[in-house]
Formats: sequence, C-alpha cells, structure tokens
Amino acid sequence: MNKEKKTGNQTLYLTQGAMIAALYVVLTLIANAFGLASMAIQVRFSEALTILPVFTPAAIPGLFAGCLLSNLITGAMPQDVIFGSLATLAGALGTYALRRYKWLAPIPPILANVIVVPPLLAYVYQIPGSLGYFALTVGIGEIISCGILGMLLYFALKKSRAAVVL
Repeated sequence: MNKEKKTGNQTLYLTQGAMIAALYVVLTLIANAFGLASMAIQVRFSEALTILPVFTPAAIPGLFAGCLLSNLITGAMPQDVIFGSLATLAGALGTYALRRYKWLAPIPPILANVIVVPPLLAYVYQIPGSLGYFALTVGIGEIISCGILGMLLYFALKKSRAAVVL
C-alpha cells in the first residue's frame, strides 16, 4: 500500500470517528432536553449509533468519545463518565465482533448497559429502586434505542454501505 493511500485511510477513519462522536453528543443532548438521557428511564437516541461498528471500525472510538463527552457535558458523576463510557466501548466492540450477524449486532450494547448502568443508578446516583427495576428500565430503553432505532439506522445505511465502509 502506498503512503498516500494509507494516509487517506487514516484521515477517513479519524474523520468518521469524529463525526460519529459529534453526532452521539448532539443526539444525547436532544434526548437530555426531553429528560431521556439519564436516570432510571433512559432512551438515548444516540445509542442507535451503536449499530455503526457493523459498517466501520471507526465507530468504535467514535462512540466511546461521544459517550464520554456526552456524560461530561450532561453533568454525569465521575463513575458514570468512566464506567458508562466503558460500557459503550464494550458494546461497540461486541457489535463489531458480531457485524456479520445483523440481528445479533445490537445485543452487545444492550447487555453492556443493562449490566453497567443499574449499579450506577442505585449506588452512585442513589435513585430509589432495585437493581432489577433499573435493569428492566435501562433494558427497555436500550432495546428501543439499539434494537429498534439502531436496526432502522442499519437498514437505512445498508443501501449506501459502500459510502460508509472503510
């Protein structure tokens, strides 16, 4: 591979990751304006973007950076900034690993958030409720965001896959 081609791929990778991060932040802020980005009931529209590792590995750092920035901007507790962002990273890595199985691809971010977020809500934010309740509410929100909205995004992008894939 010649140097220009490699530099072009690196630039595309960086640009895609940055755009995904920016889009994640904007969508989280929109959800936050409606009170949907945090607490026990969460439907982060930005979580639909967790399907993007199916199309490009640049989505993995983009989603992580976007979640990290979103959590910082929305005033999340430090533990949430760290562990919530790591949950998104784990979910993105899992989606990338399952990229050949479109119907399974949304499952890793759903599971990562169902495992990580409920203890944060209970022990860091001290919201009244049980871990089971939080797992249920976060799970429903993630199914809506990743499972339904994410798959709608998948089918919309699938038609223009060549323009999206690195």
